[in-house]
Amino acid sequence: MSVLDSRTSWTRLGLSLALSLVGNAGMWAIIVILPAVEAEFGVDRATASLPYTVTMVGFALGNWVIGRWIDRHGVARVLAASALLIGASFAGAAMAPNILTLSVLQAAIGFGTAASFGPLIADVSQWFLRRRGIAVAIIASGNYLSGALWPLILADILAGPGWRTAYLVIAASAILVMLPLTFALRRPLPEEAMTASAAAAALRQQSAGLSPTALVWLLATAGVSCCVAMSMPQVHIVAYCVDLGYGPAVGAEMLSLMLMGGVVSRLVSGLLADRLGGVLTLLIGSTLQMLALFLYLPTSGLAPLYVVSLIFGLAQGGIVPSYAIIVREYLPPREAGARVGFVIMATIVGMALGGWMSGWIYDLTGSYTWAFLNGIAFNAVNVAIMLLILLRSRPRAPKAVPA
Repeated sequence: MSVLDSRTSWTRLGLSLALSLVGNAGMWAIIVILPAVEAEFGVDRATASLPYTVTMVGFALGNWVIGRWIDRHGVARVLAASALLIGASFAGAAMAPNILTLSVLQAAIGFGTAASFGPLIADVSQWFLRRRGIAVAIIASGNYLSGALWPLILADILAGPGWRTAYLVIAASAILVMLPLTFALRRPLPEEAMTASAAAAALRQQSAGLSPTALVWLLATAGVSCCVAMSMPQVHIVAYCVDLGYGPAVGAEMLSLMLMGGVVSRLVSGLLADRLGGVLTLLIGSTLQMLALFLYLPTSGLAPLYVVSLIFGLAQGGIVPSYAIIVREYLPPREAGARVGFVIMATIVGMALGGWMSGWIYDLTGSYTWAFLNGIAFNAVNVAIMLLILLRSRPRAPKAVPA
């Protein structure tokens, strides 16, 4: 019996999800402490956003580089090394004397954190075929669940001892929780399962109207565009709430609500992807995200902001996992780590660029209105690219042969 979609697959998925909850803390912690960093170091909003930007640069590179390492060395060894890197980097960042030192250590945090996202998604996708969409959605939800839970876990620490103590708590968690879990993922995928998955991908690739290289680069461009848009609310919602007078605690609650909505969105998108395919699922999510961004423009009241943040989370959560599903639908499984990692890297570049760009636009204009409009414009580019891929990927009628 094939191991694909088996009880072994689902057990491995559950263990990977638990690891992801801790490993992905490195992506979200800097967002929660952004106002504290701005105040402590006496810098403007764009400069205070720099540690987040370099975190995402490290996260982007890590998704690609670590994905390649996992293809070669297996997921368990690489994840163990990343846990050590995360723990050491958070501990160092807790003692950072200035914004530059913090930024350098955040880059290392981002790189190590990447192992718990794209590369882990690629590994889980190897163990499923018929239910790959929902499996990828579940493991990708670990990123958002982490973002929803850690701000709440750290809230009392941030209000009391401060962000440096919060970073030490995350450092200890990475070592004590992540390392034991990596040992449970040592079993490699059986060769017959790899062969079955490769055969399914080859059939889809033959039916596509795009070469693998063209598809990957189009997905990468789309990933940058959609995530510039996605980063505006996700990165700046806490700072936005501070500007409106609601305080950082309210912003952290909105971020958690947004990410919990994202979890629901990812699960629903995974079910849709198993029925509609990754391309159409991504197009639906991207269109809904753009519509949700429009809702932020006239909204400043407390209750409406909670509602809009939930709507935004429900709209966009399934977008990034859909890229991984598309890659796995059309490309060989032996390249999964590198290919998925490359496309995920592009989405993170978009998040990093968008996070910095929104802060820069805020400094220029004194408000976030143009930052939201900038996100909408980039989102429109993403929708156009996905429409192109969808139309090019449709089966073509055979050409008539002259009699």
